[in-house]
Amino acid sequence: MLQDDMLALPMTTDGGGMGDFSAPAPAGMGGMGGGSVSAPKLSGKAKAAIVVRLLLNEGADIPIEDLPDELQMELTQQMGKMRLVDRETLYAVAAEFAEMLDNVGLTFPNGLAGALTAMDGRISRQTASRLRKEAGVRQFGDPWERLKALPPEDLASLAEAESIEVAAVLLSKLDTAKAAQMLVHLPGNVARQITYAVSHTSNVTPDTVDRIGLSLAGQVEARPDLAFATTPGQRVGAILTEAAAAKREEVLIALEEEDEAFATDVRKAIFTYGLLAQRMQPLDVPKLMRVLAIPDLVTAIAFATDEEDIATNDFLLDNMSSRMATNIREEVAERGKVKRSDGETAFGLIVSAMRDLVTTGEIELISDEDEE
Repeated sequence: MLQDDMLALPMTTDGGGMGDFSAPAPAGMGGMGGGSVSAPKLSGKAKAAIVVRLLLNEGADIPIEDLPDELQMELTQQMGKMRLVDRETLYAVAAEFAEMLDNVGLTFPNGLAGALTAMDGRISRQTASRLRKEAGVRQFGDPWERLKALPPEDLASLAEAESIEVAAVLLSKLDTAKAAQMLVHLPGNVARQITYAVSHTSNVTPDTVDRIGLSLAGQVEARPDLAFATTPGQRVGAILTEAAAAKREEVLIALEEEDEAFATDVRKAIFTYGLLAQRMQPLDVPKLMRVLAIPDLVTAIAFATDEEDIATNDFLLDNMSSRMATNIREEVAERGKVKRSDGETAFGLIVSAMRDLVTTGEIELISDEDEE
């Protein structure tokens, strides 16, 4: 029966080593005899096997799957070649491992994938893209991790361009929330075909899944870099949001005459004072109040005449503190008529403050999909 101070590894009749990764263990760590492994003969691989086995025995969650396939195979094979380790050897290997950890002053990412992750946002997109293309998709680790990070609309585009069977594998590999979002961006009939095809993925092998992941990730990497992060409609919409109402309508009418579809995209991207009540959460109103100047809000409320603008007035007043709402109503009553230029400026300041809060993540707008 094995003692508690000994470590058992899978037994085999092959006692040969597999090479040396580091210097042999210090002399003086005696073996047990009768087939046990003596310290002076331990290679770096044997020491690694002992440490891994010890950690696994203690219930540690070691991400061995993150190692390259070759190292995983070598580690498993080395464990298969070993028999018993006496306690002196175990303690000596553990002490050597702990000393190595104590001497570590700085670690670097593992491979180009880790380096690019660490440098994300600190090197230009062009440089990062060139490194990816030169190294190839496999250099970025698991291609599925890169695919899972894509927006759902990009995943939907990939799925539509592929066969139903490939799309079913893609859907199966995504987290449930991301998979549901991807389906939202697919036509109804395509979404139904893909979800049904999932029932036929029972016999798909890991190699097939890996090849599909590499192929899809390769398509993503092959896309050219774009100069603008937003769509043309979003860019024009952001510009017209800051424009005066009369000029905004004039441009929109002209756009509708030229290209009705583009004009529709622009209208969706425009955000005006009148849309605050439709797109903001009631609980976010106090956050907006903290960054607004009260005189600007008074000017905006006094200037509002359109139905949507008046609805925003009521929305803001109803969701702020009753004392603040009472004071603002009194100031609005005393303000009187507001010039158009002053009123539109106040509208713009309020919308700009709201957009800043969205950019910093302090508030989240209600999307068109949420409304539907």
